[in-house]
Amino acid sequence: MTLNRNPVVDSFLESLDHPLKPVIERLRLAVLDADDAITERIKWKAPRFCFESVDRVTFNLRPLHHVQLIFHRGAKTIEDDFDFDPSKWSGLLEIIGQDRGQVIFPSAEAAAARQEEFVALVREWVRA
Repeated sequence: MTLNRNPVVDSFLESLDHPLKPVIERLRLAVLDADDAITERIKWKAPRFCFESVDRVTFNLRPLHHVQLIFHRGAKTIEDDFDFDPSKWSGLLEIIGQDRGQVIFPSAEAAAARQEEFVALVREWVRA
């Protein structure tokens, strides 16, 4: 069990009704296990990963046919020195705005095949 796991997120996910819930749970635990500095919480009815108390990656649970995660730079400030090269993650991360991107897994198989790369992306994004 990861020490950075939040019991509020555990409870939220227990009651979640989503066809890809096992994928969501697996990705969540993989990220938390990979980096103790990443924490989590629920905001706006979705689990999100934080770094130094700033929201950085959020599950979008509304689409039921895929798993979508929004990568953002934080709601309070957008730093000019955001040191991140999105081209390194081409094919996994799609940049959808000046301050955000998204990853979409259309199936459990796609998520499993790219889980290790996804976790590395999250670690790099939150620390950029």
